[in-house]
Amino acid sequence: MNATAAVAAAVVPAAGRGERLGPGAPKALRELGGVPLLVHAVRALTRSRAVGLVVVAAPADGVAGVVALLDSHGLEGKDIRVVAGGATRQESVRLGLAAIPAEVGIVLVHDAARPLVPVEVVDAVASAVRAGAEAVVPAVPLADTVKRVEPVPGGPEPVLDTPDRATLRAVQTPQGFRRETLAGVHAKALAEEGAADGTGLPPVTDDAGLVERFGGRVVVVPGHEEAFKVTRPLDLVLAEAVLARRRAADAY
Repeated sequence: MNATAAVAAAVVPAAGRGERLGPGAPKALRELGGVPLLVHAVRALTRSRAVGLVVVAAPADGVAGVVALLDSHGLEGKDIRVVAGGATRQESVRLGLAAIPAEVGIVLVHDAARPLVPVEVVDAVASAVRAGAEAVVPAVPLADTVKRVEPVPGGPEPVLDTPDRATLRAVQTPQGFRRETLAGVHAKALAEEGAADGTGLPPVTDDAGLVERFGGRVVVVPGHEEAFKVTRPLDLVLAEAVLARRRAADAY
C-alpha cells in the first residue's frame, strides 16, 4: 500500500433525523457543550494523523448549512467535504464513499452521534486496516447479562436463551475498511435492494454487517467507554458530563 493509499478518509453519515432524541433539529446538529454533535465528531477524526480527509453526508437540503456550520467552528482549514446524503444510512455512506479520491485505500465510517470518540480509537482502527485487515470494528465488553427473547409488542417477552457474555461485544465507530471491500459490499447491497423478485434483504445497522453478510472477515480492536452513541436524552446528559470532565482536565 503506497503512502497515499495508507492515509485514511472518513465518511460521516449525518443525514438522519434522530427521532429518539425528541423533536427539533436533526440529531447530528443537536448541541453538546454548545457545539453540535457533528462538529465534535468531525474534530475527533481530524485529530488523528491517520485521517487525511473527512466526507460528511448531510441532509440533501442542508449541504450549504453544514458547510457554514463546520467553517464557523474553526474547521475551514481541514480537508473536509460535504455531500448530499441519502434516505438511509446505507445510502449516505455509499454517496460519501463516492466522493473519496480513488487513490485512497482505507476508509473509516463514523457515526456523527459518537462525538467523544478518543483519537487513540481512530488510530487503532486505521492501523489495523493498514496492517492487512479488510474490516475492523472497535468494541467493548458488555457489562450486562443479555437475554435473547421472542419479541411481543406491548407484552411480556419469553426468554429464548442467555448468550455467553464473554463472547459478546458492543460495537462502536469509526469502523475501518479496505476501500475495495467497502465499495464491493455496498455495490452488492444496492443490487439486492433492486432485486426484481422482491428477495432483497433488509438493511443492516452497520457497514461491518454488510461485510459479514457477503462473506468477509471482520476483526475487533479495543474501543473506549467514552465512544458511546448519543441516541436518547440520557445519553446527552452523560456526554455533557464527560465533556465537562475533559475540559476541566484541559484534555479537550
